[in-house]
Amino acid sequence: MKKSSPKKSLSKKISVKKGSVKKSPLKKSAPKKSLTKNFFQKKSSAKSFSPKKFPVKKDSKVQKVNFRKFRNPLDKLNAWQKVRLAAIIVIALLLVGGGFFFVESYKVRNVKVEGSTHYTTEQIKNMVITDKFSENSVYLSLKYKNKKIENIPFVEHMDVVIEDRNTIKIVVYEKALAGYVTYLENRMYFDKDGIVVEISKESVPGIPEISGLDFDHVVLHEPLPVEDPKVFKDILSMTQLLNKYSLVADRIYFDRAGEITLHFDGVRVTLGTSDYLDEKVMRLAAILPKLRGMKGRLHMETYSDAHKNTTFDIDSN
Repeated sequence: MKKSSPKKSLSKKISVKKGSVKKSPLKKSAPKKSLTKNFFQKKSSAKSFSPKKFPVKKDSKVQKVNFRKFRNPLDKLNAWQKVRLAAIIVIALLLVGGGFFFVESYKVRNVKVEGSTHYTTEQIKNMVITDKFSENSVYLSLKYKNKKIENIPFVEHMDVVIEDRNTIKIVVYEKALAGYVTYLENRMYFDKDGIVVEISKESVPGIPEISGLDFDHVVLHEPLPVEDPKVFKDILSMTQLLNKYSLVADRIYFDRAGEITLHFDGVRVTLGTSDYLDEKVMRLAAILPKLRGMKGRLHMETYSDAHKNTTFDIDSN
């Protein structure tokens, strides 16, 4: 019988050499591909995002919050520093509360005005109370203490007197005006020394116009440039006498010889020189009411203690 040939082994091949035995590596069979698994992997990868595409960096801003950084800053203060901080807060609160109480308790609610002939009470009030601070009576009394007024015509200075916490009295001290001269269609008001204290188009009641003075210019806060400055002494005496006997002249004329003529509506009064000036004006106060409505000239040039006669010349039509 024929001997059958040995079967070839698919798993191993053993080759024997002299002095060594070597195993031949097995051939690994390729893994079987699963069609079902591959199908679902392709389908899912089309719609889902792989986390590998958006790696989270270690230095990203989204990190763990270190709450130690947000500790109370007061923890760093010692006991003495905490006491001092508390004292400062208490003092600040007291100051704020005290300031509020001071503002509300001394708020101006009633205003009285004294000594103003040029302005009404409401006008003076608006000149003094100009802001929120000015609504406090204590503040106003300190602000206007011995303060000279520069921007209000005819007013020298004003004082604010506190009558009670909510009531003040504004005392107005007006400029002492002796008269005015007309220059370039303006009224140049001057005081007893002839210093121009105000320039205005406004007519001030009781202040007469002075005519007959020669000057070529006028400067505010400087004397009128007249030939004889002594004339201002006569002007002051004349205006004071008129006020003394409650007489209001429209105009006072001084000629070069120093003689004085007063104008009252249609009546002209010739006083002559300043001799017996007080007696002349006193006599004029008694005569003038009898001449009301008349036009003419009253002669008082020669009036004296020995000669008290006066004459009145009526103007012819």
